[in-house]
Amino acid sequence: MGLLDLITGSTGNQVAEQAENKFGISKNQIIALLIVAAPLVISYLKKKSENTDEADKLNTTLDKHHDGSILNNPAQALEREQEGDSILSHIFGGEKANVENQLSQNTGISMDKIGPILAMLAPVIMGYIGQQKQANNVTSGGGLGDLLGGILGGSAQEAQASNNPLSDILGSVLGGATQSSGGGLGDILGSVLGGGQQKQSQQGGLGGLLGGLFGK
Repeated sequence: MGLLDLITGSTGNQVAEQAENKFGISKNQIIALLIVAAPLVISYLKKKSENTDEADKLNTTLDKHHDGSILNNPAQALEREQEGDSILSHIFGGEKANVENQLSQNTGISMDKIGPILAMLAPVIMGYIGQQKQANNVTSGGGLGDLLGGILGGSAQEAQASNNPLSDILGSVLGGATQSSGGGLGDILGSVLGGGQQKQSQQGGLGGLLGGLFGK
């Protein structure tokens, strides 16, 4: 299962419905946020996994807490919101407020709601990574960088091949993620949320793509 399947399939839709009911935000906006947040989280984790200690910690965390079962029981997303906030604080560190601000601007979700909604989505994204870790038989931190890179690359191909209108947004985000090579977390954030230079010039960037989705 690729990212597009996760987001547009049963799991993504069930999580979006829960968030819509709790926060009064449209399901479309939640799905759009998940489309942006999932590759962004994976990009940050890929960058962190270049450090051996961080990779080992991530491997242990995935083994202990993220076996992928949440994908079959998305109701856990509501129950694990507090855990999700801790996950995001570790992943984004000092960039967390900036990430939330940028995502708020791009999706139109207010700042007071963007953090709690992201906290709901975080265990789902981690559960997806854990599922992919098991499926690819990655047993140590040393293989996580390649796994995360493979998820991003495979999802980019999936988005390119899909006729789903959401695939343009995912493709834009993934284009930004892959273009940012080793320039630090700030560069990853700017590149991903900018949607990539090529996509930005062709289609008005991520904001334009998201605006088109909501306009429809």
